[in-house]
Amino acid sequence: MAKSSEIYRSRINKVIDYVNNNLHKSTSLEELASVAFFSPFHFHRIFVAVTGETINNFTNRMRNEKAARLLKFSKKSISTIALECGFSSASTFSRLFKQYFEISPSNYRKGGKIENSKIRKELHPISEYHCDMTADELGKKFPVEIRQLPERRIAYKRVSDAFREGVVLNALDEMVKWAKRMNLFRSETIFGMSMDDPEVTPKEKYRYEVCITLPEDFKIDPENLIDTTTLPRCKYAVTQVSGHLNLVSAAMHYLFDIWLINSAYECEPQHALEVFLDKDNIGNWHYFDLEILIPVKKLNSY
Repeated sequence: MAKSSEIYRSRINKVIDYVNNNLHKSTSLEELASVAFFSPFHFHRIFVAVTGETINNFTNRMRNEKAARLLKFSKKSISTIALECGFSSASTFSRLFKQYFEISPSNYRKGGKIENSKIRKELHPISEYHCDMTADELGKKFPVEIRQLPERRIAYKRVSDAFREGVVLNALDEMVKWAKRMNLFRSETIFGMSMDDPEVTPKEKYRYEVCITLPEDFKIDPENLIDTTTLPRCKYAVTQVSGHLNLVSAAMHYLFDIWLINSAYECEPQHALEVFLDKDNIGNWHYFDLEILIPVKKLNSY
């Protein structure tokens, strides 16, 4: 039988997904408690015990972080972003965004940096993975193709504090063992999904999912607890990376910060994927063989 802690985490994960899928609207405590099949009376305390933050703080953080991503990677107006992220008006959004990050939405969009010293201190120092290559060199190193992927059913293991040593590796090891037990290891695709942006999410809150695609007719044994979801049909910009972690960081930088803003595409509201091409060396953190996929759609002028 599954451990109690795994059952609690799985049920709270459903709430986390529900919140992220409904940031545009208000959700009541009763509504969220029902998603996890907990009583409203106990739900708040259970959510804090599992995640380390209150449901209100979590929801507000998700709204601000989603808004930051949209400001950076889309051409949507500030008013549109405000409504899409659940703020009552553009003025309310501007006030709360600045209160949270200590920079206005318009200045952040122009390339300004987060000024909130507490948040800056808690961000992951991605500069330590810096790769000193010019834009032209990056373009030659990481050619990009556009690929359409169908709707896919997946199983996943979600971890928080993903930058802490061993956290993602342990999740990968668990997923590989599970996939082998289910006879899925060779036939299905194993990949990772970064659920947050390291430039706005405190590193101890940073979430990562280790995933595997599932055959359409695959049935999950309730005793073998693992979370499942469906990824929608989506178009991706794809490049391949073989090498050290700094090259993975460089490829991400190129895709998001150089290629995207000079392409005819903008980001879809899905997550970037890291597909592990060499299954026999998934746990090798010193040399990666990956495809990096960022979700895109045709650029709109709005």
